[in-house]
Amino acid sequence: MAMKQGISQKQQQKQIQRLAMTQTLQQSIQMLQYNVEELQEFLQQKELENPLISVEVSDQTNEFRSSSVLNSEAHDALIEQAAGSSTQSLFDYLLDQVHLTMRNTPLRRLVQFLLDYVDENGYLQISNEDVIEKTGASLVSVNDAVTLLQQLDPPGVGARDLRESLMLQTENDEGSPRMAYLVLEENFDELVNREWDKIAKSYDMLLTDVQEVFDYVRTLTPKPGAAFSSHESAYVIPDLILFEDEDGSLRLQTTKAAHPKVEFQSAYFSQLESENNQEVVEYISEKKSEYEWIAKSLNQREETILRVGKIITSVQLDYFKTKSKELKPLLLRDVANKLHLHESTISRAVNGKYIATPIGTFELKKFFSNAVSNENNELSSDAVKQRIARLIEEEDKAKPISDAKIGKILEENNIKISRRTVAKYRESLDIPSSSKRKRFE
Repeated sequence: MAMKQGISQKQQQKQIQRLAMTQTLQQSIQMLQYNVEELQEFLQQKELENPLISVEVSDQTNEFRSSSVLNSEAHDALIEQAAGSSTQSLFDYLLDQVHLTMRNTPLRRLVQFLLDYVDENGYLQISNEDVIEKTGASLVSVNDAVTLLQQLDPPGVGARDLRESLMLQTENDEGSPRMAYLVLEENFDELVNREWDKIAKSYDMLLTDVQEVFDYVRTLTPKPGAAFSSHESAYVIPDLILFEDEDGSLRLQTTKAAHPKVEFQSAYFSQLESENNQEVVEYISEKKSEYEWIAKSLNQREETILRVGKIITSVQLDYFKTKSKELKPLLLRDVANKLHLHESTISRAVNGKYIATPIGTFELKKFFSNAVSNENNELSSDAVKQRIARLIEEEDKAKPISDAKIGKILEENNIKISRRTVAKYRESLDIPSSSKRKRFE
């Protein structure tokens, strides 16, 4: 009997530990995704919930005002309210990933088509049959496109129902319970309705194992896209500052605002620990563990963003030295491969994160762009857009050049893109067509 109780206690302890590991991993991922303002709000909330945590948030305005890295123009752009700036929408977040991780193929265009049918909660609201009818694509291609969509961040996006979304999140989580995916796939209703004895008999599982699966599923989100909104953000607070030293070299570091000081209240912990109250000891032990993962996740967030920033500044060095230079091609997977991280991690590290530089303040994702075919394959799509803008700026306003003519001029300079691509780039720059640019004076 004692042996059975010991085994049961060990199973329960293992179950709790695995669940805690999963929750900690998800919270660490969430912390990386926060921008500076969201990070500070999160930590301040934790300070209210945990008496062993003290958070010191720096005054970012004073930090940047006293910093010599920013000229007056860059400083104003940093701290003044940004007219029209808003949190990135789910659609834009997904579209960025498609552009930066997939080659320009019919399959990528099919994935882009599907994005129009992803609702605000992240669910795909179109059937395979309707996709085939609207696009003429084969069923195999549609299935492949849906699979690619469902591999994007956030985990669970592109599902058609709650069960599929939870399965995708579980599949994406290496720390998920061993049977979780199978139970969700084959016994979702029984799990939800707490008919756990049926599940246990089906897979020869202990009820405690089924409970572990249920507890894990409760940590997943039923609305993977709900974190994205269109609420306006008043200020841009960067995670990184790029300094130019006296010798002309560039030096990158994180801002104090992006790394709030989190301290452990050791004296208060010792005081509570000395009371010899078992409930109090368990409580403060739990709160101490929470402090430890917050401190670890905070350091990991800072390290990841800094490592990504160093690769960006290295690749785009010419751009920072003189803004007249064009951006070089850079994909999320390029950085992911160099750092031995997943592309979704890089995407979280650059989305909503800003860098203050001597020439201005920019979102990190600005520096990612596909390569455009030319002789040396060294031009980014951003660089091609700048060339198109310069051609239009220098045109005869009485006889504006057409998209086809722009394409021909670019081809003469060994940049081969279609008229349709020229039109897409022009529209992304908010430049009207040639017929609407014509001036008569």
